[in-house]
Amino acid sequence: MSGIRFASVAAVSAVMLGLGMSSAAAGTTSSARAVISGTAGADIAACLAHVPGAVSEDWYDVYTPGCTGHDEPEIDPVSPAPRSAQNITWHVQLPADGAFPVSGVGPTFWFGGTVKDANPAKIGQEGFLELQFYPDSFASACTPDGGFSVVQAPDVYTACSPVWTIEQQGQQIDEPAAFNGMLTDARGKAPFVMHARDIVDVHIWAPRPDSPYREQLTDETSGRASSVLVLISPQDGPLTPEFSTQEIGNALDWGGVWDTPMVFVWEIGHSDLYGDHPEEFCVPGQTFCGSFNAGNWAGFRPIRIFGATFGDGSRPRHWAAVSDTGGKAEVLGNSFVGPTDCTAYGGPYCIYPWFSADGRAISFGVGSRDLGGVGQFTQTATCPAVSAFPGPTYCATIIR
Repeated sequence: MSGIRFASVAAVSAVMLGLGMSSAAAGTTSSARAVISGTAGADIAACLAHVPGAVSEDWYDVYTPGCTGHDEPEIDPVSPAPRSAQNITWHVQLPADGAFPVSGVGPTFWFGGTVKDANPAKIGQEGFLELQFYPDSFASACTPDGGFSVVQAPDVYTACSPVWTIEQQGQQIDEPAAFNGMLTDARGKAPFVMHARDIVDVHIWAPRPDSPYREQLTDETSGRASSVLVLISPQDGPLTPEFSTQEIGNALDWGGVWDTPMVFVWEIGHSDLYGDHPEEFCVPGQTFCGSFNAGNWAGFRPIRIFGATFGDGSRPRHWAAVSDTGGKAEVLGNSFVGPTDCTAYGGPYCIYPWFSADGRAISFGVGSRDLGGVGQFTQTATCPAVSAFPGPTYCATIIR
């Protein structure tokens, strides 16, 4: 999957290194709040190179060869239907704050998919779109480098949609954003705002196999729809479908998982954007890392995925799950993330969230274990290598 860059810096060095904070009166109320600017994604010390001249050892920017993204547990709707990867609508209910805020487990979840990028400089000539939802956040900007600027707004959601690519830069591999756009209201003038517990349809489609993907959000609760966002890169041109079907193995060729083209991911392994370690990269066992703490996940109402529908009206034959860190393996220190402070699986800050069923929908967090619990994520990479890099990938497992 993608390896989106994150402004993983301590607050003290935020302004210098990209996690900028300043006072502004943006948001859904008239009160002034701090503006947080960053890039939602995944940096890891073992895989990413330091930015030259950076003052913080926690700041990375480029991949070392053979490395991909970090901590992206996903669920895949599986189907052999023609063009199922080119026209999909997710039907979901947004999470809601409770004893803990939704932002406490990480700054974004997203609906994504592999795209074709015609630029020959891009490795594999593929990219990955991520329609990123920012919990507890009002977005004021989506920047060309794939970043965002948000202000804290409890139970509010806004969205940006970067498309990530990779390219060779000397001896290193960089990850430029080929595109980034904001989901705006019907007039195209302001961010499209959603709220906790809203039921939302997420439509990602290409009218033809050679057309750029389009994205639109429809909030069934409010009765409003966003403008249609068309994915045309200023540098690379139209970002079009790479695969036709939602079959396992039609995977991004620089990813670390053997999955389907269109997926849902909750980006974890980063602390609360509005906490005392804002947006910082973190691993199991660290007590500021709500991503791996059952209490955080249990402390808010989880996302509910009611289903997915393809352009021909069909539904998935199966659902599969996979993590590019091996799920439980990461907690035990057996992934490329490296050692952790957890001496065993379980206990505070030493769990890995999973997908579960609640009767009507699939949720993510610490729900029932009827879909295999944390065991739904394969702990070792045994599936075929993708074409861009050597080495095996993590296999998606059918869970339903």
